Amino acid sequence: MTGFFHTNTGHRFAVALATALAVLGFTSIGKAEILRLTGSGGRPAIEYQSAANPHKPYVAQLYSPAGAGVLLDAPKDHLHHHGLMFALGVDGLTFWAEANKFGRQVPRATNRSGGRLEQVLDWQLPDQRTVLVEDRAVIVHPETGASATLVTWRSRLRVAAGQPAVNLTGSHYYGLGLRFVREMDAHGKFFLGGGAEGESVRGTERLTPAAWCAYTATLRGQPVTVAVFSHPENLRPPPRMFTMCTPFSYLGATLNLWKEPYRLEPGRTLDLRYGVAVWDAVPDSATVEALFQRWVALVSR
Repeated sequence: MTGFFHTNTGHRFAVALATALAVLGFTSIGKAEILRLTGSGGRPAIEYQSAANPHKPYVAQLYSPAGAGVLLDAPKDHLHHHGLMFALGVDGLTFWAEANKFGRQVPRATNRSGGRLEQVLDWQLPDQRTVLVEDRAVIVHPETGASATLVTWRSRLRVAAGQPAVNLTGSHYYGLGLRFVREMDAHGKFFLGGGAEGESVRGTERLTPAAWCAYTATLRGQPVTVAVFSHPENLRPPPRMFTMCTPFSYLGATLNLWKEPYRLEPGRTLDLRYGVAVWDAVPDSATVEALFQRWVALVSR
């Protein structure tokens, strides 16, 4: 991926960050590490926590076209749930949960490249040794033609220099996940692209093979729908979409690592592309499918 710089030099970091803020429409919110990326007409689209807070950067808030924020960050029941986040296990060590004995995603650089936010992240063990390097891109697509906020999340993982192969592992829900605001809990409905039945894991938690999954609920007295797309070239398509509705609502795209760990060899890259869309409406499956196909074409160019 072009546009990344691999240095810890403070001056270059500051210049790159200032450029990103100016060109992409970012504004700081409170602390400087919270960055806002705007969509069509200058409306807020996402708020990105660019520093490890406390263990990883993530999308802290995602807005519908009407300005409804759908994500919950660090609720008391699961402090490690951060809005829209990505994490796996590496050689059995979790980068999902958060404690001193677990892994951290440490930003090495943040930059602007071709109209998107880019980061280089060192996945570090508790002893601060880097085992994985992630090139991450988070992109807001300003014109979707679908009355929806559309965001791409891309993570490219590679073994850190001088390190041996690693096994990517994790629980059944590890991957790219979204925790919804409490107003959207319990009463919403999931619907998926494809006819697979999936499997029940525990309680209301299910894993279903599908290229996309959407969740519809009521927020501010109005309907809102959030969909997650997985690119057909991702590892092990289609993904197992993780869904749960009680005691809270959660949606994630997983790689089935709890049953099939993946060995990443030095010199190889695991490239994962996901899309997230938000409507102020209840689109039917055909509408979601149409935007999914449009997104696939957009990010495959």
